Amino acid sequence: MRSRGGCLEGLMRLFFLTAAFDYLENRFGFGRGCSCSGIGCGLIILFVFLVLVCGTVTDTDWTRFSLSGLF
Repeated sequence: MRSRGGCLEGLMRLFFLTAAFDYLENRFGFGRGCSCSGIGCGLIILFVFLVLVCGTVTDTDWTRFSLSGLF
């Protein structure tokens, strides 16, 4: 059985993810850069952030994801 982290560890991860998201959003996100590059970078940052938050909240290890169970 795998040892799972506690509530404090999850809250710390969410805090660091939020801090990193805010920094990247201010640097490269929506409204930054020439033309539509800010929109593209903003969407990529948002997608990665959502995947990491869902992985933290549900305690999913996305590195071990496989399609072997589907077939």
